[in-house]
Amino acid sequence: MDQSIHKKYNYWQWRTLIILMIGYALFYFVRKNFSIVMPALESELGISKLQLGMFLTLNGIIYGVSRFINGFLVDRIRAKRVMMACGLFLSALVTVLIGLSPQMNGLFHFLDEEGKATLGLVYFIGSLWLINGYMQGMGFPPCCTLMAHWIKPSELATKQSIWNTSHSIGAGLVAFLCATVILGTFGYEAWQWCFFIPAILAFLGVFLLLFGLKDSPSDVGLPSPEALDEQTPAEEVRKEDPAFAKRAYKQFVKKMVFQNPMIWILSLANFCVYIIRFTILDWGATFLTQHKGLSIQAAGNTVAASEIVGGIIGTLLAGWATDRLFKSRAHRTSLLGLLGATICFLLFWRMPAGANIWAIICIIMASFFVYMPQALIGVAASNQATKRVASSANGLVGIFCYASTAVSGILFGYLADKLGWNSVFEVAIIFGIVGVVLLAIIWKAPADGYAKAEKILAELDKPSA
Repeated sequence: MDQSIHKKYNYWQWRTLIILMIGYALFYFVRKNFSIVMPALESELGISKLQLGMFLTLNGIIYGVSRFINGFLVDRIRAKRVMMACGLFLSALVTVLIGLSPQMNGLFHFLDEEGKATLGLVYFIGSLWLINGYMQGMGFPPCCTLMAHWIKPSELATKQSIWNTSHSIGAGLVAFLCATVILGTFGYEAWQWCFFIPAILAFLGVFLLLFGLKDSPSDVGLPSPEALDEQTPAEEVRKEDPAFAKRAYKQFVKKMVFQNPMIWILSLANFCVYIIRFTILDWGATFLTQHKGLSIQAAGNTVAASEIVGGIIGTLLAGWATDRLFKSRAHRTSLLGLLGATICFLLFWRMPAGANIWAIICIIMASFFVYMPQALIGVAASNQATKRVASSANGLVGIFCYASTAVSGILFGYLADKLGWNSVFEVAIIFGIVGVVLLAIIWKAPADGYAKAEKILAELDKPSA
């Protein structure tokens, strides 16, 4: 292959990967800013933990449904970058409206005589955050598909692990921006700027996505990445017969996704993973200030460090360990990561009063470990379902991981209000143990489902009797 083509391909591959990382990190700017500002919403507006937890639950469930729907849609449209840009724009717009909501008091009577939120404001913010959940679900599917279009199959796991650090980068930077820079400097009364500033940055990101990305290598005169990959078998490069693909696709999805025990076990395990992840990410700033007595600056810095330090290092180490130590068996790395996260969260909970430094270290290490299964369960699902229906498999896994907000959101908000934070930690740890057991069941499973897929395809290829 001409060296100039390889050089041009590498340039566009890394350009696409970097822009997707920036773009997805900005999705977190107009999503996880809400988690950091929750103590201020409780203090300034009097919104209860139960109500805040309900917001998180509704947002998470709608997000999971949106990822599932848009996972199917993105494979059927060409302008994938447009879907991602539209989602980021609309999410930023919703964020601005939440920040402006107190100024709408004259029209809707959102505040009572003491300046606290009425039920009208609670419903208004909750509805907007529900809408935001759907818009956020327009971010991940285009990223997943664009990476598959631009990255060689033999490099996809490693490069996708690099992209996955955008979760931690976005969550960590917005935690630092909102907690340390805005709330830490100007106090809780400046909470509206935790919505305005991230939204402005997200609006700038829309232009980067629209004008910096291309939807496929053919848009810049390049061949497909499979054609450039020496490790890709010839049968994977060839195009499938369109008539057969149309006839067999539904049956293949049914057998490789919906009737595949591996996909269901991975989905249930991811439900448990995300309970621990969201307990730290969504409630961290709140329970660190209220349960451990940290300042909002220290709590925000802890959440930021757990994402940027713990999350990034954990994600990259997980990808390396999967390829080098476990021969691409991502479910094994996921098991060890979830076990480590559960133990660290248990240690955080049982840390004696006054040992705040050790408590902070435990939270950072819990994030370090939990990002291993967070990054790899989706990769495991893609491998088990094969690339033909990887988006469908990840859509199902995505529904389960964000259905977990029914526990980490409304249930934990209720428990924290009624029984205190100890009850929250107890339930989170129980789910961590359940997830470890589920992943232990599939420890001996193969790295992928391609052998199974070939048998199914052979059966589907047989002419009807």
